[in-house]
Amino acid sequence: MHQLRCLPNQIAYLAPLGLEDLFAERLAGKPHLRQERLFWGAIEDSLLNRFASNIWRELYEIEFDSISDCAKALTSLQRSWWAYMPAGSSRASYIQKALPHVGAKPVVFTGKPMVYPPLGSWRLLDDHRVLASPSCSSPRPNGEWIFAEDRAGPPNRAYLKLWEAFTRIGVAPQKGEICLDLGASPGGWTWVLHQMGAHVKAFDRSPLRADLMQAAGVEFIEADAFRVDLSAYPEASWLFCDVICYPEKLYEWVSTCMVPSSIQYAVCTLKFQGREHYGVIDSFAQIPNGWLGHLSQNKHELTWVWSRLPQGGSPTAEAAWG
Repeated sequence: MHQLRCLPNQIAYLAPLGLEDLFAERLAGKPHLRQERLFWGAIEDSLLNRFASNIWRELYEIEFDSISDCAKALTSLQRSWWAYMPAGSSRASYIQKALPHVGAKPVVFTGKPMVYPPLGSWRLLDDHRVLASPSCSSPRPNGEWIFAEDRAGPPNRAYLKLWEAFTRIGVAPQKGEICLDLGASPGGWTWVLHQMGAHVKAFDRSPLRADLMQAAGVEFIEADAFRVDLSAYPEASWLFCDVICYPEKLYEWVSTCMVPSSIQYAVCTLKFQGREHYGVIDSFAQIPNGWLGHLSQNKHELTWVWSRLPQGGSPTAEAAWG
């Protein structure tokens, strides 16, 4: 017979691959447990909420006698589960196989809102104990948004960030909408927007890839990203910025130039060059109607998505959006 024990006031964070040290440093001195990239305890932290791949919001410790007993205990909490599985753990593999099947194929980007059912997460602690959460921040296995890639069309892999952002918030440019892409070269984001049928004004001091420079619906304008006069483009609905710069500079430009403009939506990347820049995260978070989080395609970055009006998004849009 299995036993379920609720762990009140506890939370678990799954750190993105490569950012484990950030979580360990942030939690130093705080009582917590850790297995590889998974950290748990009474450790809720506003910064880690932004960087986590997945947040396990409701924790249970399950004691069980057998593989089928464990699967029964998990499905008593909810139907769909995915394991954060230690390498080479055959017992964890057998438990996952005993659970209802969950598809984990790469996401095919359509540009349209997609519906994903809730997905619980679990971790085998030892042969007879599991840590589990039926309520997680992400509907994807281990919070990882892996896409069926286009390895021929885009000029670089930056396009995956935009695919993920649109999929997660459930809102994207419509055909014919005018988009401003700041710091566009070599054109990864411009390529996505062009493929979606948007009209793109791409700003950079360096040209786009040759085919994008000639593409109908793409206008290249040689200019410094933060010297673009947004009042000259009142017809533009969306603004995109993946520029390498200090995030404080991006915040100053966003708050003084973009928010007062007629832009309706924005997607920007905050690129951190050290822990000393994390203070600006709170500044971005205080701008109304925004979402700020770590994409699977981000490295030492966060992505900020904003709308002029609150957005309900799709049924699977990030909870913080709007």
